[in-house]
Order: sequence, then structure tokens, then C-alpha cells
Amino acid sequence: MQSAAAYEALVERLDRQFREAPSLYRFKLALLACLGFAVLGGSALFAVGVSAGLVAVLYAISPILLLKLIKVVWIPVLFGWFLLKALWVKFDPPEGYRLRATDAPELVREVERLRRETGAPKLEAILIDSDLNASAASIPRASGLFGHRHYLVLGLPLMQLLSREQLLAVIAHEFGHFGGGHSWFAGWIYRVRVSWYRVLWALQQSGSSLTKVFDRFFRWYAPYFNAYSFSLSRANEFQADAAAAGAVGASNAGAALIRVHLGSDRLERDFWPRIRAANDREPAPPMQLYRDMGAQLRQPAADDAARLSEALAREPGYDDTHPTLAQRLAALGVEASAVPEPDVSAADALLGPLAAELEARFSEDWRASVQGAWEENHRTTLQNAARLAELEALGERDAKQTADYAYLAECLRPELDHVALYRQAVAADPDDAYSLFRLGALLLEKRDAEGVPYVRKAMQMDSSAVDAGAALLAHYYQEIGDHEGLEFTGKALDAAYAARMRVARERGRVTTQDVYAPHALTDEQLDGFRRQVRGLDTIEKAWVVRKHVSDDPNEPPHFVVLVAWRGIIFSEGGNLQRAVDAIELPGSVIVITAPNQRAIARRVRKAAGEPMFVR
Repeated sequence: MQSAAAYEALVERLDRQFREAPSLYRFKLALLACLGFAVLGGSALFAVGVSAGLVAVLYAISPILLLKLIKVVWIPVLFGWFLLKALWVKFDPPEGYRLRATDAPELVREVERLRRETGAPKLEAILIDSDLNASAASIPRASGLFGHRHYLVLGLPLMQLLSREQLLAVIAHEFGHFGGGHSWFAGWIYRVRVSWYRVLWALQQSGSSLTKVFDRFFRWYAPYFNAYSFSLSRANEFQADAAAAGAVGASNAGAALIRVHLGSDRLERDFWPRIRAANDREPAPPMQLYRDMGAQLRQPAADDAARLSEALAREPGYDDTHPTLAQRLAALGVEASAVPEPDVSAADALLGPLAAELEARFSEDWRASVQGAWEENHRTTLQNAARLAELEALGERDAKQTADYAYLAECLRPELDHVALYRQAVAADPDDAYSLFRLGALLLEKRDAEGVPYVRKAMQMDSSAVDAGAALLAHYYQEIGDHEGLEFTGKALDAAYAARMRVARERGRVTTQDVYAPHALTDEQLDGFRRQVRGLDTIEKAWVVRKHVSDDPNEPPHFVVLVAWRGIIFSEGGNLQRAVDAIELPGSVIVITAPNQRAIARRVRKAAGEPMFVR
């Protein structure tokens, strides 16, 4: 694919082919999927063949020469094994509360009834999780060689939002994915893509020159394959909707779609902002989050009608295989209109007392997971409020104070004009990446093109802004239909990803070409390092240097620690791992020993000078 426009044109052409000649479309998609496996498997077999050929040639020349070059012979064998392992894709089962038949017998009966009606396979388990969602998960046994285990996952918030009939429509939709005859094919297609990502990731991690060979093919294959499978994935959603309508009626299926859209908006625009605001006021997180969430989901919002109109007006795109709400309702033959709140939620009707138990369980799990961050954010808010008061009391502010005031006002003074404040900050310091980014982001939220250069400049100045900046720009470009802009964001992400991979490789190895510098640790950090090493009774001495891994000033430091063992060591690898686990420095750490890295050890000692630790 040369551009987003070319990708969209291909999807449109394939979509027509899918409608006009579905059998031919599926056949071509299957061939394309086989191509991915053929490249992987063929490369692996070719690598093994090269090794076998080398063995035969070298043995014919001289058995002694074969022994001397045995390491060279093993290189393609290992590469072949590496590729074959990539084909063995492991899937973890979904997480959630595993429902027992005695927990909610009414729900279990209804699920089993719908399963039989839709022709879905037997379930391994029904799981309840904490998301506003439902899913049908097929987990392959041995990459699908021994069949699949099938799970139904229902979110408690979803059950709190919907009526009994609406939830049954959602369940029938998910069973439609299972029983529509496409599940095995779609799963196989998905595993091809996962295999490729695993291969490329591992190759890039290894730093092998082979990456370039596969990367070129993959950059063509991945978007082409995604475009080919797009129509199938979208059609599967319509088929699943039809299965839901056939099982519980089109009106219930349509009502469930509308309420899920509105429920998602209520959480995103009402509930979670209220929780974040509570973090500013309260020192501890709320006790019953999921009880409160259920109440919010069942409470109509004042602008529900406007939000529904907004969802219905959304144009279909090529970044999501799900059809738009308007398309799905039209396919069901259901008129888009407000749906009244249920008198009894599906959670109360089908879970009974378990609903309250799961609310408490999920609330406690959430509270435990956010406790530390919540308390830290609350302390920071109090500090920010005090700092904001200081800045507001100043008659004039310098560049840094102006930037700080803009940031703190955005956090704590929602009534102020934040765009104007960040304009002042950028005028005071045109090279402040954060002020540039926030000014650009706020303008882009208003669909103001003036924000584009600010975000782009921030991305150039600060690598940590690339991901968030690319996401903002991509959303803006998608809304206005700017394909060239989308190409820019894709290239920016590719460049950032490549740079991260280079840095990751540098952090995971030492070579004779590395550049070392003094550690630049503070006395307090050095004292902590010595305490950590002193606890490792196998280390006699230790030197620390800082390795150059990137020219980016925002990149965390990387330290190389050279250790000299105390006495005889029987498991050097195990002791090196113990040292890595024990040593904590303000950055990443790699530990080496002199016997295995003599030339590098000499350079580390030269850069470090005296050892930082002597027992």
C-alpha cells in the first residue's frame, strides 16, 4: 500500500467483489493467508536445507573442515527453528469470574437455549468481567490442531445497563460469531497475522540483518492482507446481528445496540470524568465503584438525544470492521429512537444476589489497583493548587512560570481560556515542547488546523510526544479526509518505533563499539548501589559506567555494571541474573563479567576508573 487513499480504494474494490462473488473472494483470501504461511514455512525449510547442503559440501571437502565450521552450519538451522516457533501461536483464555451453574441458573439456562438455537458450539465456560462489553472467544488447542475451547464473556456493566431481552440479543449476537460458519476461518486468518507480528518483533529485537528481507515483504503483505480480510470481518458483524434478530427479535437487537452506544457515552463523558474529579477532592478512591457505575448507566443523560444523533451521523470508515450504528439498525429494519430505561436490569434479573457480590468484588479489585496512584494524584493536586495560588499572586511571570501556570490552570481552572494561556506560554518560550503540544491538542479538539504545526513541532522536539501526537493528528486527519496527513502520522510512528527498537537492542547487549562515560550517579545513588551489591555475597568488586544508547536527551540512562566474582562460581548465568534483579539504578542495567567480555571489560574499567564497590 502506497497511501491511505490506495488502501481505501482497495477495500472498496474488494468489498464489491465480496458482494458480487463471495466464493471467489473467500478463495482468494485463503490463498493470500496461505502465502504468509508459505513464506514463513518455506523460509524455515530453506534454512534447514542450506544447513544440510553445507554439511554435505564441507564433509565432501574435509570432515575436519566440517568440525571447524560447525557453528556456521548451525546458524541457518537455528533461524529455521526460530521461524517454525513463530507459527506456534499460543492464546491465553479470557479472564473474568467463572460462572458456576449454581451461581445464576436462570442465566445459564438462557445461554444454553440461545446456544442451541444459533447452532453455536458447546461452551467451556461463561465468564463475567468488569467491562461494558461482551465477547465470544475461541481459544485454539495447539494452534487449532486439536480444536478450540469456546468462552462467552459478559461484562457486569453491560448487564447493569440492559434489560433481560436486550442482553439476550447481545448473547445471541456473540453466538452468531460462533455458529455462523465463519469462526474457524476468521480465527485462522487472525493467526496468520499474529505469526507475522511475532516473527518481525523477534527479528527486530535480535537486530538481525534478516529483518530487512522480511520487513520489505511484510510492509506489503500486512496492509494488503488487512484490506482483503476487512470485508469478511464487517460482514460477520451483520451476520451476527441477523442471528440475534432471529433469536430474540429485531427490536430487542436494535434496542441493545442503541443502549450500548448511549451507555458507553455515559461512562466516557459523565461517569469517568466525575471519578477523576473526585480524585482531586478525596484522598481515597470510592468504595463501591461498580455499584455507582450501574446507577450512572441506568440514569438518562440530559443530552442522550444529541449523542444518539451524533452516533447515527457517523460516517463509515476503514479503521474499524464494525459497521456504524446507522448501518446496523438499517440492516435490522429497526428505526433509530430513544430506548426507555429497563424497569429491571439484566444483572438483577439473571444474576440475582451474585450481581451485588460481583459489584463488591470488582470494586475492591479496582480500588486495590488504583490506590497508590489515587493517593499520589491527590497529593499532587494539593501541591498543584498551592503552586497555582503562588503563581496567581505574582505580578509578572517568567517563561517557565508562564508555562507552569498554563498547565496548572488547565488542571484546576476549567473556566479559564486554556488556549490563550498556552499561547502566552509558547510566546514566552517557543521551544517548550509541552506547551506546544497542549496548544496544538486544544486547537485540534476544535478542529482548528492551526494546531497541526504545534503538535508536529512538539513531536520533533520530544520523542515521548510522538505516540500521543500521532494519535491526535491521525484522528484529525481522519475527520477531514486528509490522506497525506495520515501518511505523515504513519511515517512518524514507524520512525519512532524503529528508533525504540534500536535503543532496545543497545540496552540488551555490549559490544566493542559501545561508547562509555562515567556513571554520573549522585552520592546517595552510589550508596544505594553499594548496599545492593553488598547483599550479593558472590561479588568482590563492581564498576559502573553509563553507556550511550541514543542521542535523544529524554531517553533514560543505561548502565553497564562489570563485576568480579568472589571465589569460585559454579553458575555464572544464575549469579548474573541475581545481580540484575538486585541492582536498581535510575535507568536500565546490564551486568557483565571480565572472563566473558575481556576487551569490553578493559574499556569499562578505563571509563569507570576505580571500582564503585570493593568488599
